[in-house]
Amino acid sequence: MTLAQLLEQYVSLGIFVLAGGLSVLSFLAWRRERHNQMRIVTLGYAMFAVYGLTVFLKYLLLPYLPYAPLELLEHASALLILGGLMTFFVALTRD
Repeated sequence: MTLAQLLEQYVSLGIFVLAGGLSVLSFLAWRRERHNQMRIVTLGYAMFAVYGLTVFLKYLLLPYLPYAPLELLEHASALLILGGLMTFFVALTRD
């Protein structure tokens, strides 16, 4: 693997771990306080975590699956970033 691929894989693993942890903490806060905003924030962090996991797994699955579908999946998962950002906007603007 090239240095750029290793960097992308490790950064994606970091995104997965951090966003997954923040999603769990947000879920626990939602369970404690029952605010709808925390449920929406939990969903947003979960979307970021799924994106990080998808990009991380791309390089692990490369020897077993064709390159084109994996690359398409990685680029399509960027929609999760858009969804996560939209959920944070919704959480901030709701009463």
